[in-house]
Amino acid sequence: MTETTAPTEPLTEHRLDRYVRFWNAGTEQEQRELAAATFTDGVEYRAEIGVLSGAQALMDFRNRFVAHMGTAALRLRERPQIHHQRARLRWQILTEDGDGAPFATGTDVIHLDEDGRITSVTAFLDRAPAGFAPGAHH
Repeated sequence: MTETTAPTEPLTEHRLDRYVRFWNAGTEQEQRELAAATFTDGVEYRAEIGVLSGAQALMDFRNRFVAHMGTAALRLRERPQIHHQRARLRWQILTEDGDGAPFATGTDVIHLDEDGRITSVTAFLDRAPAGFAPGAHH
């Protein structure tokens, strides 16, 4: 087994904070700056909706979601768990037209490179949105 040097926890938490800020960015310029600081060039995002490659694909996905849903905010449900260049983030999405209940909740499993940049995200829905049909997105 080879030993790798994991990024220090404060650096990793800072990267994870940027990840949350990326999903909540208000402008394309802010998204691009956060993406460049947070993700590797070939970041891969795997979720029920499919597999996305690259920061631009993540930006497009987020922007289509907001265009369809209106204002939406990703919020952490608890402090991230971090070890061995992996992190687990439990989140909820809140929308402006909601009744105060989250639109959806989920868990992202994130892989970080040796510099603490995100190389991949696997997103799981803990509680899917009402009417969500997983098979419809493949």
